[in-house]
Amino acid sequence: MTEDTAKKQDHLFKPGQSGNPKGRPKGARSKLGEAFLEAMHDDFNEHGVEAIQKVRAEKPDQYLKVIASILPKDMNVNVNQTEGLSDEQIIERIRALDATIRPFLDASGEDAVDGGASAPTAH
Repeated sequence: MTEDTAKKQDHLFKPGQSGNPKGRPKGARSKLGEAFLEAMHDDFNEHGVEAIQKVRAEKPDQYLKVIASILPKDMNVNVNQTEGLSDEQIIERIRALDATIRPFLDASGEDAVDGGASAPTAH
């Protein structure tokens, strides 16, 4: 390669530019994506429920793969029903629970636990 040829090649493309100096037209990718999503939306509106039922019946493994693919990767299944409650509200719930289970404990001969009561002793 001659020095002149190297200089010409250096000026053909800007840094980071591919072999197509014009590049992709602006918005081409988003237009394609929008058209694809619109076509999928229209097809789903027409055939969605039937297609899902058919896949579930004929290809349950694929059906489960789709379900797994649309679920969030991280799911917080920690359910804390006392989060955000005041101390008074928690005490009220404990008392309600105590009132609910006390008849069962009394019937079995054990003492219910309440503020200051002693715990059952081992025999």
